[in-house]
Amino acid sequence: MSEQDSSLSRNSPRHAHIRRRRWRIAWLLGIGVLVNFFDRVNLSVSHDSLIAAFGISDVAFGYLSSSYNWTYALCQLPIGVVLDKLGVRRVGRIGTFIWSAASFAASAAPNLSAFFGARFLLGVGEAPTFPSNAKAIGLWFPERERSFATSLNDSAAKFASAIGVPVIGIVLIHAGWRWSFAFTGAISLAYFLLFWRVYRDPDDDPELTDVERLYIEDQGAALSAPDRGLTAPGRVEDRTSSLGQLLSQRKVLGLALGFGAYNYVFFLLLYWLPAYLSSALHIDLLHSFIYTSVPWFVATATDLAFGGFLVDLLVQRGFAQSAVRRTVLIGGTAFGLGILGAAHAHSASQALIWITVSLSGLAAAAPVAWSLPSFIARRPDVGKVGGIINFSGQVSGIAASILTGYLVSAHHSYAAAFAVAAAYLAIGIAGYLFLLGRIEPPPLAPDAA
Repeated sequence: MSEQDSSLSRNSPRHAHIRRRRWRIAWLLGIGVLVNFFDRVNLSVSHDSLIAAFGISDVAFGYLSSSYNWTYALCQLPIGVVLDKLGVRRVGRIGTFIWSAASFAASAAPNLSAFFGARFLLGVGEAPTFPSNAKAIGLWFPERERSFATSLNDSAAKFASAIGVPVIGIVLIHAGWRWSFAFTGAISLAYFLLFWRVYRDPDDDPELTDVERLYIEDQGAALSAPDRGLTAPGRVEDRTSSLGQLLSQRKVLGLALGFGAYNYVFFLLLYWLPAYLSSALHIDLLHSFIYTSVPWFVATATDLAFGGFLVDLLVQRGFAQSAVRRTVLIGGTAFGLGILGAAHAHSASQALIWITVSLSGLAAAAPVAWSLPSFIARRPDVGKVGGIINFSGQVSGIAASILTGYLVSAHHSYAAAFAVAAAYLAIGIAGYLFLLGRIEPPPLAPDAA
């Protein structure tokens, strides 16, 4: 080996010490998810207080809980386009400021209409979060590390419920629901300042070393897969696809269908679990807050351990990345069918066991699903694909909130609501199996081949 070759070998990403600046970004994004889910679970914690304050029924509460998802969903498709054009940094700053203002607005709402308006505003502010994070992870991490990086984001959503429900519940019990919303508003404002100070794209970060930059770009993978959008600017592979073109792809549709099923169960439990434990199982309000945290704690662990660490470990050890991700994605979603067991539970312990099985399986699958836009789409389209699957998820969240309100009001039971959720999960599993297929980028168009 020549002296020059030896020098290159010593200084390559595989041999030189690599800084871990990319992980600081992953933790920053995870904290953001944690904070904006505090804003979301605040509503479920305040269920009884809001019903008393505004004189509304469970059906009306279902519409109120869905109000956030309406604007969130409507923003998803345009957010993908805006994100690909303006970038993570600018979109993230605007979004975090808006959602901070929305929490303070909710705390000061004089009537139900104003409260609805605050929730609509919250949906606008938080709409870029997950598509933006998916794009940022794609920019900051090589493929072999994306699952765990994504799981840090996704597990934060579960951890927010695990710690947020009891903490916010204590604030509500001692200070009232208005102060609980002001509390989350203050936390959101602090995160806005942190994001403004810290986040940069890799190309704009002066503290990112050349060694870590090469490691992130994963040059070996780039050479073996030129159609991933890592080619020279101006070539056909770098041109962005329209929303219509992306929506016609089976992989995108399969991912959107499966993710919609996951989100239906997620939002059902996010907004209704404390009320279910309190009313259906006759548990007092404080204990319902405490018990609610149990399945969310377990879900946080499975999210990180299976959807994140295990997937990356197996891929790094040479297992086929498509097979590994499909196994966790489909297997975890299948565990979600455990929600059927909760439909006929007769005690708090039975309910918690079945809900924990369901939620922990879905949590393991979720970071895999969120990492897939950067695998099945070319780089210029990742933001739009993230917007498409999140739009599907939010429409499902709207359906879960409203339909659960009607079913609980009509049957005075959660059994029918849980059965509908299980049926939707079965459809989502079929989408993963028959539409998503292998996890790989789309083929080049004939004129680009």
